[in-house]
Amino acid sequence: MKKDAIQIGIIGFGTVGAGTAAILLNRQKTLEKKLGFPIRIKHIADLDVKRSRGLKLPKGMLIKDSKKILYDPEIDIVVELIGGIHPAKELIISALKQGKHIVTANKALLAESGKAIFDTAAKCGRDIGYEASVAGSIPIIKVVRESLIGNKITSIFGIINGTANYILTKMTEEGVEFATVLKEAQSLGYAEADPTFDIEGVDSAHKLTLMASLSFGLPLSFKKIYTEGITRITPLDIEFASEFGYRIKLLAIAKQVDNEVELRVHPTMIPQDDLISSVNGVFNAIYIEGDAAGAGLYYGRGAGDMPTGSAVVSDIVDIARNIKTGAVERLQGIGTSVNPALRIKKMEDIRTCYYLRMSAMDKPGVLSKISGILGSNNISIKSMIQKGRNKEEAVTLVMMTHEAREKDMVRALKQINRLSIVSDKTMYLRVEGGEDSNGRH
Repeated sequence: MKKDAIQIGIIGFGTVGAGTAAILLNRQKTLEKKLGFPIRIKHIADLDVKRSRGLKLPKGMLIKDSKKILYDPEIDIVVELIGGIHPAKELIISALKQGKHIVTANKALLAESGKAIFDTAAKCGRDIGYEASVAGSIPIIKVVRESLIGNKITSIFGIINGTANYILTKMTEEGVEFATVLKEAQSLGYAEADPTFDIEGVDSAHKLTLMASLSFGLPLSFKKIYTEGITRITPLDIEFASEFGYRIKLLAIAKQVDNEVELRVHPTMIPQDDLISSVNGVFNAIYIEGDAAGAGLYYGRGAGDMPTGSAVVSDIVDIARNIKTGAVERLQGIGTSVNPALRIKKMEDIRTCYYLRMSAMDKPGVLSKISGILGSNNISIKSMIQKGRNKEEAVTLVMMTHEAREKDMVRALKQINRLSIVSDKTMYLRVEGGEDSNGRH
């Protein structure tokens, strides 16, 4: 095997860029010994060339102009780590057209504009590595693309946003309000100054888009994923969930039944004895079920400079090996095997169990009115808790239902919320993993 070095250009020297560079520089000799050839960073491009990242770089390595990377004929692999849609999309497409292979951690870009990028890569005969775009240090893309290639994947349940999981964990363990924990998460660096993507489920939906396309052969379908965040969750709901034997997690869910695939991200109640319910703090976990391998749970750190940098380096090494052996176009997976027979199931047609919390007047006949509306919409009550009166002479009613259709539940709640005996809008959460749930058992 030739000893010629594979040359790397990194665009973006933020948290992940610094982690990636640290691994490549500090473990350069180890990587060369394992691979039989060296991997070298030629340039790192970033608009800020003065801020310290805690790394001592060789003179001339850090530059401002990313075009020097794109048009350098010696650079084999371009690592895009600036995030966002623009100018990342244009940089990647330009690099591909210049004959470069790509490694990226940019899940938003791939989920929303990935078709153009993967199509360009195929046309140019180049690889795109995107392991770092989903779940940080967990090698879930490689698991789906390679380890489970002989399986028909039937379901995916994932905690794939560490910020949301940290917030829900703190709310569960300490009984504090959402807003309070969010401020703490921001002060610790777990949440961005603008946390919208994390707390509203958008980041999880981006990641689910990539996993679903790779797992089921769907076109990239970000806009078709039902997405709901955690801002409505209260300590009261967490307390009631515990009384019923559940915990609340923000889950990304994909299930295939026949020729339909459910794609949804929302807060979900799951049994306390389920392994995924014990995944706390900033950790991620992804449960995947295949027809041959059965069920597997993959767990690890979902973000951060070194965990995500580790995933980036993994892709760099895979592509470097491909370059050396001539086995390019091996990593894509997305867009190369679309199954035209599949369609995405409408959210209104999904079936699951539900948790309902409402505030109702403590009068005779109230419960019968509410249960009557549920019954007329094909929803049956599994169990119920009633708490004492509040200052407004109302009681808190909490119900768990048997499996019902989303469309029926939405219609029933509209009718219940119009009742004069109900003082606040009914809170509801979907439940997975219960006795009659269509999820895991």
